[in-house]
Amino acid sequence: MKIHYTACPVCGHTHFHEALQAKDHTVSGETFTIISCNQCGFMLTQDVPDADHIGPYYAADAYVSHTDTEDSFFFKVYKWVRNYAIRTKAGWVEKYSRRNKGNLLDVGCGTGYFLAEMRSRGWQITGLEPSETARKVAESKHQLFPQLPQKLYTFPQDTFDVITLWHVLEHVHDLNGYFEAFNKILKQGGVLLIAVPNPESQDAKQYGADWAAWDVPRHLYHFTPAVMKQLADKHGFEREKMHPMWFDAFYVSMLSREIRKQPKWPGAFAGLRSNIHAMTNNSQSSSVVYVLRKR
Repeated sequence: MKIHYTACPVCGHTHFHEALQAKDHTVSGETFTIISCNQCGFMLTQDVPDADHIGPYYAADAYVSHTDTEDSFFFKVYKWVRNYAIRTKAGWVEKYSRRNKGNLLDVGCGTGYFLAEMRSRGWQITGLEPSETARKVAESKHQLFPQLPQKLYTFPQDTFDVITLWHVLEHVHDLNGYFEAFNKILKQGGVLLIAVPNPESQDAKQYGADWAAWDVPRHLYHFTPAVMKQLADKHGFEREKMHPMWFDAFYVSMLSREIRKQPKWPGAFAGLRSNIHAMTNNSQSSSVVYVLRKR
């Protein structure tokens, strides 16, 4: 079944306009319409498969976060960047939680590298992951045992000091339900760290409908900084800080050139231009990490 939005999940407004048409270049070749709320500007992929039917759209080796192969130089570069990014993420967790250890939940933990890093730093860790393949890698490589995402709704109140979602929220069907759960299971003053692509970035503007981070229909939503602030406010969180994810601009720009059937590596220059543009304004970066604190 498909989900046809008639009301905005953020503000409840019932009028939309078509923002663009984007193609699924990863699996199906289908074209999807991205709509924008006339009231708050929230962008949604219209007529996406529901949670029970979207699984086949993830059936691609190109979905790097769910695999652990060493098949190409590109993947090896990706993994070097990943390891650097993991240390950066761990630093943000400790900085904004104001603690060196505590209880951390990583939603969409993939193959478990970030959780393994946090465990090595003394944190009590819990991971949720829908992909059976990724869960098996997490178990074999890190001796981690991620649970299914439905577990989110069953944790006791005030369980966690920190919750993280690294490029996960855009995949979640139950957007408001997840935020309600976050508010319940985070301790007072706890921190929610969310990384999502930014459709207001320079690389998004450059590549238009070919911007790889549209990633329809897997990306159900496309969050601007203003929309993320409104969503946070709605659910009892204060947006405390935004951080750019600098490497994402390179990665997304190279994939976008590949979509256009152009040589991939010159996309690094487009990524550099995007990052330079964002240096004076984090809200223009290709991907943004939002630091949200529970009120």
